[in-house]
Amino acid sequence: MSNIRQPEILLLEKVLEMNGGYVLDFSNNSFKQFIWNVCKIDIYTARYAVFGESKAKRLKTFWQIESDQIVGLVINELLAYLKARRRVSGTVLSKEDALIFNDCLKVAFRLRGVDDKTNSKNKGEISEEEFLKREFKSIALEKLEIEWAVIEIIKSRLIEIQKSLNNASSLSAIIMSGSVLEGVLLGVAQKNMREFNQSASSPKSKETGKVLPFQDWTLSNLIDVAHDVGLIGLDVKKFSHALRDFRNYIHPYQQMHTNFSPDNDTAKISWQVLQAAISDLTKTK
Repeated sequence: MSNIRQPEILLLEKVLEMNGGYVLDFSNNSFKQFIWNVCKIDIYTARYAVFGESKAKRLKTFWQIESDQIVGLVINELLAYLKARRRVSGTVLSKEDALIFNDCLKVAFRLRGVDDKTNSKNKGEISEEEFLKREFKSIALEKLEIEWAVIEIIKSRLIEIQKSLNNASSLSAIIMSGSVLEGVLLGVAQKNMREFNQSASSPKSKETGKVLPFQDWTLSNLIDVAHDVGLIGLDVKKFSHALRDFRNYIHPYQQMHTNFSPDNDTAKISWQVLQAAISDLTKTK
């Protein structure tokens, strides 16, 4: 059972547009898929229909009965989805709505037990502009110490990403960057099994409380734990989650619902994130 508070629920209901039983612009199917993608939970089972059948009521039941970590993660992902939707539509928030949105972020951070990113400027986090200016002369994949066969596959995919960028095949570059990031992090996790499994951020079975096997970890889990065990920096963690959000547009319906049109700038950001993540991972070796 989570420790979410009633005042926090009121804020979240407003930000997530839960009037009338809705949650943002999700259909029943897309909402079910979204929650599953985030935490591998089927929110359309009877367990989450205690207060009613609507999406909003199921979500409020979810908030009450799941753990702080899972509830915080889902809230964080819903807010990230909302932010991406507003960005692609060009919607500008009023000052009041922006303050409420930031308060909701703090709820997610409190439940997850992570630092408040809204004060990141005081914690040494670099800006997006500074991050994008970083240069990477070479990618030393061999320093990752993961399986050689996997290294060879990753090398070929890096070449494919660069070709996609040169040909303005933006969506291909984004999806491939996210795929390679997940593969690299999974390989590193397998080589550092003890550290990853002992992390407070590692995903656990709600039935047994045991850490899930790596094949059940999401990209979000791998990013969070890699940062928690000190393999990637805070800036790389932040922008890796942005890449993960972009990568999710591999699903046509997700792209349709958000009216997202990937361009070359987004593809270049995704490539920059991947290079930065590999750079951090190899520096720790």
